Amino acid sequence: MSTKFYNTITRQKETFTPIKKGEVKLYTCGPTVYDVAHIGNFRAFLFEDLLKRFLLLKGYKMTHVMNITDVDDKTIKQSIEKKIPIQELTETFTERFFDDLKRLKILPADEYPRATAHIQSMIKMIKKLIDGGFAYQAGDGSVYFSIDAYPEYGKLVHLDFGGQKSTERIISDEYTKDNPQDFVLWKAWKEEDGNVAWDSPWGKGRPGWHIECSAMSTEYLGAHFDIHCGGVDNMFPHHENEIAQSECATGEPFVNIWMHCEYLLVDGGKMSKSLGNYYQIFDLLEKGFTPETLRYILLNTHYRKTLNFSLSKRHEADQAVQRISDIYERLTSFVGDKTASASFPKVFNDFVKALENDLDTPQALALFFNWIKQTNHRLDEDSLTLEDGASGLRFIDKFNSIFDLLPGRIEIPATVLSLLNEREEARTNKNWKLSDDLRDKIHKLGWLVKDTPDGAKCQPV
Repeated sequence: MSTKFYNTITRQKETFTPIKKGEVKLYTCGPTVYDVAHIGNFRAFLFEDLLKRFLLLKGYKMTHVMNITDVDDKTIKQSIEKKIPIQELTETFTERFFDDLKRLKILPADEYPRATAHIQSMIKMIKKLIDGGFAYQAGDGSVYFSIDAYPEYGKLVHLDFGGQKSTERIISDEYTKDNPQDFVLWKAWKEEDGNVAWDSPWGKGRPGWHIECSAMSTEYLGAHFDIHCGGVDNMFPHHENEIAQSECATGEPFVNIWMHCEYLLVDGGKMSKSLGNYYQIFDLLEKGFTPETLRYILLNTHYRKTLNFSLSKRHEADQAVQRISDIYERLTSFVGDKTASASFPKVFNDFVKALENDLDTPQALALFFNWIKQTNHRLDEDSLTLEDGASGLRFIDKFNSIFDLLPGRIEIPATVLSLLNEREEARTNKNWKLSDDLRDKIHKLGWLVKDTPDGAKCQPV
């Protein structure tokens, strides 16, 4: 079965064929670093991480670029309100973003270009657009893209602009769907911008948000590349404008496949600081979530379906992650150091087919957990062969290379290990009171003991 992805621009699933055989060039919209990224942002980043991991599993060589927007309306506004230099503001939140990427075990991109380091590339692209008749300079020195000069404008979001003319210019980086007017490429400096400005052929100013991604993506991936991702909130105007300015500047198709993930809701509604349901990754880790439980919750819903997050989902996610850890430990103990074949179980093909079908994570996870149930049953009945055990471990390894839900090996402190050994001896001697006392003592040290058919297991509380 060939891999199929839903292409936003055609509104249908398409067989994925990379431009260059065996290689995939991927661009994903990164954060605007004026604040700490929230869980809704990370829904998109984890979807993109899953996509990348799956393509790596399929054997593709990946080139992944994720931009860092460190100058735009929001960053300047926050810099002024907090009374700190914009570079200090954006550097702080960029580092916080990288910390959260590590916490959630998101594979790093090959490049993280920052907008402020690519101003000259943006100026060069704007020059091309002016020379080609697609952009013009206004009286105040700002430069705008003329959507009248690009008849295909609106093809990504399928908006009907028939009969409309660009009677207004939009200088804001973001605007609503009822404003398909000329958008800004270069913003002339104004006093409220402070010292945030660069010299250009049109005078002192700064780039608009949309030109940033076009300039950086084409610089690192070429004028025409394979996949561009983001959240549905980026579709208009940002991605629509990217297409227009990129194709007009290069004369080539911009991107083959556009992939967008849906919104994240919290308890059925919009996330809001005023409602007290605005969650950042660090907040959730402090509430007892783990990187694995967050990954499970954010990947368990198909990326094109709205995801409803709630704190109550932690229990279900904890159980799911624990099931994976338990079967891994059972199979590792069962197989030991004995030699066995390392083929995949039959279900592995169905697992891959589910992901080949536009990253159908609910189906892939359902297949995996059903396999866990059957494997546990066979282990309980002593009907699992060493070959099947080894195949199962290989399946878990491939599963984890995509979902990364298996917690890292935790080193148990020597003090706790000593108490565990004492408790095991007490249980052997059927001294149940001492066994219970030692379990309570271990618990007070921050560790939970669970008795299983394969012996006592210990994990952090």
